[in-house]
Amino acid sequence: QVQLVESGGGLVQAGESLRLSCAASGSIFTPNVMGWYRQAPGKQRDLVAVITSRGSTNYADSVKGRFTISKDNAKNTAYLQMNSLKPEDTAVYYCGYSNYFDGGMDYWGKGTLVTVSS
Repeated sequence: QVQLVESGGGLVQAGESLRLSCAASGSIFTPNVMGWYRQAPGKQRDLVAVITSRGSTNYADSVKGRFTISKDNAKNTAYLQMNSLKPEDTAVYYCGYSNYFDGGMDYWGKGTLVTVSS
């Protein structure tokens, strides 16, 4: 089992920045992939960014150039630096973890709410 705890969400104005953190604990093995997904009200959960334990990254087109995912393997913690936030970035952000590189996540955190006002 893997436990994930997100932190760092909040209310900001458009153009501001936030940094999310996701601390993983439990049965952590390498290689692995951690990532951030988000779900806006009435919409499906979508990929934001993922990073492997080797440092490879992938981003949704909507956040490229604004968001940066990083990972501290020693702390089993992933980060999402979000700059130039837009109202459309408003969503619950979920952290995910998997030991399989099949496009899905096997474990999820409870989520952290990010609200961007215009």
